[in-house]
Amino acid sequence: MIFRSATAHPTDLDRAVAYPADGPVEALSAEGIREELAQNRFRPEWIWFAEDGNGEVWARALWWGRADSERPLALDCLQVRAGVADPAAVAAGLLAAGHEAFGNLPLYNISLPSHWRTDPELVEAVAWRREAAYEAGLTSEIERLRYEWTPAAGVAEPGGRLVFREGTDEEFLDAFARLSAGSLDLHTQNELRSMDAEQLAREDVEFYLDCPGERSWWRLADLPDGTLAGVAVPSATPYHRNVGYLGVVPEQRGRGLIDEILAEITRFHADGGAERITATTDTVNAPMAAAFDRAGYEVTEVRLVLEGPAA
Repeated sequence: MIFRSATAHPTDLDRAVAYPADGPVEALSAEGIREELAQNRFRPEWIWFAEDGNGEVWARALWWGRADSERPLALDCLQVRAGVADPAAVAAGLLAAGHEAFGNLPLYNISLPSHWRTDPELVEAVAWRREAAYEAGLTSEIERLRYEWTPAAGVAEPGGRLVFREGTDEEFLDAFARLSAGSLDLHTQNELRSMDAEQLAREDVEFYLDCPGERSWWRLADLPDGTLAGVAVPSATPYHRNVGYLGVVPEQRGRGLIDEILAEITRFHADGGAERITATTDTVNAPMAAAFDRAGYEVTEVRLVLEGPAA
């Protein structure tokens, strides 16, 4: 088996685009792939094939990054030709070759319908992908709910219990660090096993600064007496406005303040003309999921996020 990027032959990109998007796990259309290539979010060196000795493609992997990314950030699509006896082995070899070339372990997002566990074909398709990802070093798994808001859901009026204001970088670093205590977010819990809250806060702030949203959108949420209650960080993806980051400091939790913070972010994006706002939360984070439900956000898919172990 030969594993290589789509950089060896002039027809490689055409072959990558034409690869059949079959199977139960949804794959990007040919038109979508061309659009991502045009926007520099897919690149020939991030598209990989598994070929037999005759040059026949057995598998395809598409890694994704932002337009200015130096290395791919996520595996967007992984497919193995129907009828291959051991798809997990072929896929694992393909992922390992890509990881070695990139010098990092991009995470793998598998987008699935919410009912996927009741569909035997989807269960089987997820199983070999999981096995391949694990063999290639992506040994940590988080299941997340992907939410979406549209104007039909409406926007709640300000509740009056919180005052939203701009804050300094140091204030946000302190707030991010405080919010990590007792967090139900699995990524936060995993990261805190290898770093302290201050280090994680710096990484989180850098991540959101690097997102397409603007730093000027960020707000601290205070009680009327000036006590910090939480954080609202409206953000964006390359495709849509996004909820970004939000939370309530530990000593103020359990009072329903998360609803006002989420409403503030939703209002901000809606006032900016957003026709769609996306958000995600872990399936185990029941309080956050319930807040999205109350705010009129709807679950559009489940995402299995497979990534390397915390450093």
